[in-house]
Amino acid sequence: MTSPDPMAEIRASFFIECDELLEALQDGLTQIDEGAADDETVNVCFRAVHSIKGGAGAFGLDDLVRFAHRYETVLDEVRGGRLALDHDAVLLFMRAADILFDIVRNCRDDVETDATAVEPTLRELESLTGGSEGEEEEEVADFQPMTLSLDLGLGAVDTGDTRYEIRFRPERELFASGNEPLFILRALGELGHTETECTLGAIPDLSKLEAEGALLSWKIILETNRARNEIEEVFEFVEGLCTLEIEELSGFSLPPLPDLPEISEVPGDSAESIESEDANSAPPISRLNLTLPGAQETQTPKTAPVSETPAPAHASAKSQTQRSSGSPSAPPATVRVDLERIERLVNLVGELVINQAMLSQSVAQAGIPANSPVAQDLEEFMQLTRDIQDSVMMIRAQPVKSLFQRMARIVRESSASLGKRVRLVTDGETTEVDKTVIERLADPLTHMIRNAVDHGLESAESRIEAGKSEEGCITLSAAHRSGRVVIEVSDDGGGIDREKVRAIAEEKGLVQAGQSLSESDTDALLFLPGFSTAKTVSNLSGRGVGMDVVRKSIQDLGGQVHITSTPGKGTSFSISLPLTLAVLDGMVVEAAGETLVVPLGSIVETLTARHENMRALGADSQVLQVRQSFVPLLDLGVELGFREPRSDYHGSVVLLITLEDGTRSALIVDRIHEQRQVVIKGLQESYGYVPGIAAATILGDGQVALILDPVDLLSSANGKTRYRSADLQIAG
Repeated sequence: MTSPDPMAEIRASFFIECDELLEALQDGLTQIDEGAADDETVNVCFRAVHSIKGGAGAFGLDDLVRFAHRYETVLDEVRGGRLALDHDAVLLFMRAADILFDIVRNCRDDVETDATAVEPTLRELESLTGGSEGEEEEEVADFQPMTLSLDLGLGAVDTGDTRYEIRFRPERELFASGNEPLFILRALGELGHTETECTLGAIPDLSKLEAEGALLSWKIILETNRARNEIEEVFEFVEGLCTLEIEELSGFSLPPLPDLPEISEVPGDSAESIESEDANSAPPISRLNLTLPGAQETQTPKTAPVSETPAPAHASAKSQTQRSSGSPSAPPATVRVDLERIERLVNLVGELVINQAMLSQSVAQAGIPANSPVAQDLEEFMQLTRDIQDSVMMIRAQPVKSLFQRMARIVRESSASLGKRVRLVTDGETTEVDKTVIERLADPLTHMIRNAVDHGLESAESRIEAGKSEEGCITLSAAHRSGRVVIEVSDDGGGIDREKVRAIAEEKGLVQAGQSLSESDTDALLFLPGFSTAKTVSNLSGRGVGMDVVRKSIQDLGGQVHITSTPGKGTSFSISLPLTLAVLDGMVVEAAGETLVVPLGSIVETLTARHENMRALGADSQVLQVRQSFVPLLDLGVELGFREPRSDYHGSVVLLITLEDGTRSALIVDRIHEQRQVVIKGLQESYGYVPGIAAATILGDGQVALILDPVDLLSSANGKTRYRSADLQIAG
């Protein structure tokens, strides 16, 4: 069996870290645009781009290094207070962040980056500082981080009057986070004249060499006219990952350095003695002019968990710059696991839930008293099963923040294409959703965002005439409600022109002329295949596809989408989705001899139907009075085609169902069995779409029960609850 390539694993870790850094960059730019940023926010943006550049250089990703370097150069001007950012400049920085994202993806997928899509943005960035493109290219050409020869060639850049002695010893966590001491030493060489000594005394015999250990340390004499804080900034990315001492030397004359000893003369210290060695001890020090092939592989762990870049803290005292691996600022240990393994764990937990239900039913059928030790132990086992299931679901849960940030780019690109000024406001970015749900939401949300920019928001002239701000606003929010996650896309545009929608639907033959339609029915026409209000075909709309794809994609996730619109005020699309696609809490009921499961989150209360509370509505339907209002009365057995309407519903069990849009219905069932957690088993791959049915589950007795989709069930209900004899049917 072929062992995995450690460099491939490290490379994959780098690209995952890039996602985190790009997310931090996007957050920082958003804060700057909103005027809520400080100096640290700018530093976060700079560090994100700088870290991407450093990691890209280690893997020879030249396109990524070149763009990131020129991007960070402009960010450094902002960080140094030499460049002020207005709204247009921030938008340019956001476009640059989008291109950086694309280059990272291209490098990950081994796709060549189109230079024509990159260079215009780079020229715009450089125009902010008046920099010369040729100078930038020359500086990037000097950036050679893949060179692993430790003959650093640190020449003098500028001679100063102040000398510093710097003692730098990396910990193994420094390499685990993807950092490389070579880059740090080169950065010091750019500050002034340096004399560098490498300590080799910690290297044991080859037979005792620990591949993942941190065995080298350095002593650097730096002569520079730069301030101390500029020296400390060189080490800001490895703070907490090394032992560091910076001491100013007064009138110090550099002694001659001893010659490099032979490797055979180096003491063979054990790994244990390396760990306990005092950082201030004085092992043999030699000039280092040595090329070590594969040095990166030996210093970098095989499995490299990615940690967040530590925030800088400019220490003013020597004691503040000393760090050890045991300090509180050390990065937390993380484990990266393939999604397939998590999916297998989820499936096993599902089977555990089913077996627990079977065991509970066996105990009940055996007539074991509820206060017996067996029943009590079973109760504890049920609680433990629930805790395990919740923990596994938390592993798969992810905040929607990454998804919302992708939508910010869609807004920028769509608004630029249409010549509109649009601002995206997000809320509830920390709302957690199952990872599989997030991945499958990207396309539907993209359609909705583009639709809001193109159709929802008016032109700048129309907005000004209507007394609105020239800049349109799209709000993207997420929240947990009643055991589901609700994502809303709202705009402050002109709302839906229902007369126009109806006219287009009649013209395309989607509805009959003169057909009576409510406002909600008219709005629902937008989801019909082939419907489009665009007069011309563009890159964003006009081909008659989009919103029908949105509804189909969301229905495939077990969700529903609804529209609310107010003329002149705007339109809101609401997506209601299950929190997870694996397990749900449900009410096990019976209708016409069939066992069914109703999602618990949609049930408000249970009632008993009485003659005095029921009223006829038309020839076939009835409504049920619930306090001061009437709700449609639906027979679950009739709606699913299991039976004909009964002659009398007095005394029947009723479930009051409420949907996200406020719609309520009274659902008649024969009896309620119990409330339990059920494992969702998909049906669509085997049976296709079944109206009113979301999925299936296996009960404790091994019986298969259908899980209802209340939204779909109520939207397609016929409402027949009035019994009609054969004579009456013939007479009718």
